[in-house]
Amino acid sequence: MAHSRSRRRQALLAAPVGLALTASLGLLPGAASAAAPAKHQVRTDGPLLSYVVNTGTDRAGLSRVKQAVDANKGSLVASYDRIGVLVVHSKNPDFAKSLRAVPGVQSAGATRTAPITSAATDDIGKPEKLKLSKATALAAAKAKGRGSEPLESLQWDLRAIKADQAAKINPGSRKVTVGVIDTGVDDTHPDLAPNFSRAQSASCVSGKADTSPGAWRPFVASRDYHGTHVAGTIAAARNGTGVAGVAPGVKVSAIKVSSNSAGRYFYAESVVCAFVFAAEHNIAVTNNSYYVDPWLFNCADDPDQKAIADAIGRASAYAQRKGVVNVAAAGNDNMDLAAKEISDTSSPNDTKPQPRKIDPATCLDIPAQLPGVVTVSATGVKSLKSYYSNYGRGQIAVAAPGGDNLQVPDAPAKDGRILSTLPGGDWGWLQGTSMASPHVAGVMALLKSTHPKASPQELTWILKAQAKNPGCPVAPADATCTGTKNINSHFGYGIVDALAAVQD
Repeated sequence: MAHSRSRRRQALLAAPVGLALTASLGLLPGAASAAAPAKHQVRTDGPLLSYVVNTGTDRAGLSRVKQAVDANKGSLVASYDRIGVLVVHSKNPDFAKSLRAVPGVQSAGATRTAPITSAATDDIGKPEKLKLSKATALAAAKAKGRGSEPLESLQWDLRAIKADQAAKINPGSRKVTVGVIDTGVDDTHPDLAPNFSRAQSASCVSGKADTSPGAWRPFVASRDYHGTHVAGTIAAARNGTGVAGVAPGVKVSAIKVSSNSAGRYFYAESVVCAFVFAAEHNIAVTNNSYYVDPWLFNCADDPDQKAIADAIGRASAYAQRKGVVNVAAAGNDNMDLAAKEISDTSSPNDTKPQPRKIDPATCLDIPAQLPGVVTVSATGVKSLKSYYSNYGRGQIAVAAPGGDNLQVPDAPAKDGRILSTLPGGDWGWLQGTSMASPHVAGVMALLKSTHPKASPQELTWILKAQAKNPGCPVAPADATCTGTKNINSHFGYGIVDALAAVQD
């Protein structure tokens, strides 16, 4: 269904175009053991929910916890033994409470508040597709004649970060793959097919990787277009068709994590699976233009939310140890993520939201605020923070074009949003931090191509050092921008620079 409240994974649309898509924490184990068969009758009259159980990685301990899962009427969906995370389904309403009492279990909790149901496939409408005027068509023809992509003249965002210049020096290495953790990608699109890696793609929707052919594609093209748009910004090929990506020479893969429903929920078990899959399939960079449902912020004093943050924190850290750079969107609520208190009126979003005040010091936006993740704010064509973008001193790593329909570029573009690929061989406009994050993922792929032996931390240092910071705006003054010319709440270390990334 269409959400009236703001959600990061929905990119913001300025026209009537459908939905707008965009740290490891521990829990003290209890004293009692539930590994042995329960003496009382275990209930199974609750709703079917999905759980994550976080424990140690030793074989004996994992075996005991798995026995406890079985004894408490849980069905093991996936076991990520290397990071000590189990994905479980159960109708036992006391399942999480019982597992928290098992020695060796560090946290356990439900990943959702709504029961697992049969997937819906209803259509909620289409985004705004590109319609070429005669003037724009003429400009596109001239661009193609100059060796540019036919629609590149409409991509003000490429010029803003000098990606058009970078492509002439180094379009990126075929040895570098960016994994799009999202709603799936249409790998048959003519702008994506040349660079798409099927061997590094999967569906993680169930919490367990499915690599069968096509499993990574959108469930419903007209509804689940977000991942395809993101993929085009990263690596649309320079092949004489459509648009160009920031890193048109690298490979791109799809790791689908959104549920097959109108809500497009991104649950914890799917995201854990995605990070582990990326780590174990030689993916260099992941793009994460979403937040993990159903909580906008996961608070340490809530056992379910704590378990979610713990599980995803472990998976993200595991990917980083394997050499993966994780890039994430900061969010579309115009929130100061460094504030002393934030109002969250949208959580849980899969049932009935209960308004609450949260402390950002103990409640994390996942995965954007996990350690090591490159958090990205959005800018418009005037190099100002996009009106919707979250910000925060010490919370934003870098900024990139995400689009802003209130900041209008010169002709021939005339549209302040981001043009990229859509399922079915189309192209269309979207805006949001969801669109900013893939620009950074593309630049990071160029950096990895230039410095193939650099670690995720080293690449992040280089990215920040090369970023160009416009500083806080002077006129009109924006009191929400605080900090210095070098580091501030709107841009972090600055707007990324693709040209600098390829100049060794």
